[in-house]
Amino acid sequence: MRIDTHLAREHAADLRAAADAHRLARQAGHPRRLRTRLGWTLVDVGLRLAAPKGAEVALAV
Repeated sequence: MRIDTHLAREHAADLRAAADAHRLARQAGHPRRLRTRLGWTLVDVGLRLAAPKGAEVALAV
């Protein structure tokens, strides 16, 4: 197989994969909601990692 044909097929496969990823992302909903959820999850994980072992967590009621 010629190299240009091989590269064209590889590029087409990359484009198909990118299109599938984009389609799935659009179906997932509004990106701001996902970004917000991800952000708060990262904050939660960071706070858990930063807390010393055995520390009690006080909940504001």
